[in-house]
Amino acid sequence: MLSRIYIQNFALIDQLEINFKKGLQVITGETGAGKSIILGALRLILGERADSKSISDFSTKSVVEAEFKISESLKIFFEENDLDFEVDTIIRREILPSGKSRAFVNDVPVTLDVLKELSERLIDIHSQFETSQLFSEEYQFKIIDGLSENKNLIETYQNDYFEFQRKQRELEKLKNTLSEGNKESDYKLFLLEELEAAQLETVNYELLQSQISLAENKGAISELLVQIFARTDQEEVGLFDGFYDVKNKLSRVADLSLQFSELNARLEENYVEFKDILFQLQNEAEKLDANPEDLLILQEKNDKINALFLKHKVSDIEDLLKIKEELSLEKNSFEDIENKIAQLEKEIAEASQSLLKKAEILSKNRKQTAPVFVEKVESLLHQLGLEKAKVEVELSSTKEFGKFGTEKIQLLFQANAGFALKPIQNAISGGERSRVMLSIKKLMAENAELPTLILDEIDTGVSGRIADEMGNVMQEMAENMQLIVITHLAQVAAKGNDNYKVQKSDIEGKTQTRIFPLNQEEKLTEIAQLLSGSKITDAAILQAKELMQ
Repeated sequence: MLSRIYIQNFALIDQLEINFKKGLQVITGETGAGKSIILGALRLILGERADSKSISDFSTKSVVEAEFKISESLKIFFEENDLDFEVDTIIRREILPSGKSRAFVNDVPVTLDVLKELSERLIDIHSQFETSQLFSEEYQFKIIDGLSENKNLIETYQNDYFEFQRKQRELEKLKNTLSEGNKESDYKLFLLEELEAAQLETVNYELLQSQISLAENKGAISELLVQIFARTDQEEVGLFDGFYDVKNKLSRVADLSLQFSELNARLEENYVEFKDILFQLQNEAEKLDANPEDLLILQEKNDKINALFLKHKVSDIEDLLKIKEELSLEKNSFEDIENKIAQLEKEIAEASQSLLKKAEILSKNRKQTAPVFVEKVESLLHQLGLEKAKVEVELSSTKEFGKFGTEKIQLLFQANAGFALKPIQNAISGGERSRVMLSIKKLMAENAELPTLILDEIDTGVSGRIADEMGNVMQEMAENMQLIVITHLAQVAAKGNDNYKVQKSDIEGKTQTRIFPLNQEEKLTEIAQLLSGSKITDAAILQAKELMQ
């Protein structure tokens, strides 16, 4: 229940505070007095966009504060959003001169999304200019689902539906990615297989070049080695025998003088090394084979690697191995995509079956409730002077899942006998809208947990007996909820449990809007003024008293 409103520095309001009670709370005031300003300030509490143009004095901030008495059932919401739960909860919006706005719940800063979610559970504001929402499919489903007690089921269905849509979008994206990738995948797979066939991990490119050089120069190498062996092995003049003779003679010199011992040792080491080199040269010479096929094999391997260098525009084996790894990862990535697509298709199929079951239950409940809705609305419309009015709920199946299941809804209406029912947006007149909307709001209020409903001049366009009946309907609605009504009708104002007047006046040379509660005498005067205008007649006073009885 809305228990208090405080507004500061907002449009024509310098400072305003008003307390509300339970039951039917009626607000009256002349056109232009500022009722819409108060309502506009209250809409900020609902999370609507703030505008710095509404600030009256730019030297300070604008503040709108609303206090609600809330039920324990909202504790879960407060816990989920890390808010302090208070039975008397205060919601505050502040608009800074810079244009920025802030929102608080019990002095804890909150986002507008959290603010909207909370305020939607506390209050509903309906203006005379918002009757067009009745024409929207979403609103019509909301009406029928409210009566069908589909609230929890529709929330579950819509959560599943949005997840279903997300998976469908993800599946489409993966399929597009795979489709684009498949255009090049064959060529990339060929490149990967080509690199794998080259067995690059086993290739030592420098060694390969050395082996090719050796194979290409086997003849020259063999000839030179033959000459080396001939030069070292010649008797008496061969290098080996000469080195051996020199070594022996220096050994004898060292025996005669220690001064030559170090030089002797060095020569001995070189002799051993020289002997080992000759031995290895002989081994390598024996391995040399002039088989031309060896060279062909090496050259073929070298050509393949050089071709890979050229194709991939790199110059070493390491770069080729990196490219191979990238291609391999990409191949695995496509395999992963295929696996994800298969898994998503399975999940979507399962989700589809689950959605279908929920949609069937929703549809069944709606079809059972539609006749009840029609009966109650027609009864209220008859009470409000539309004795011939007919209403029908048309539900039609669809092949695709939608936000509200697998069906479309259309409210049909006709105010006069003998004419065919038409979609309500094509059949309803201006004078009928307020009565139809009030009837529907009454039904919705009976099936909602909403503690406060504000009706802003919803009774526009009616008078006399119909106005009195609208007041009776509002009075009945207020028995189970707080109903705040802004009206110009005396018949409605007379039904108020508490009445308030909005007035615009000049204070110290500045026009300001104020609101104040009316006592019984002031209420009588206000109703009489609504009946007769600015000049209150005795007849108007008598009629006002009669209305208040």
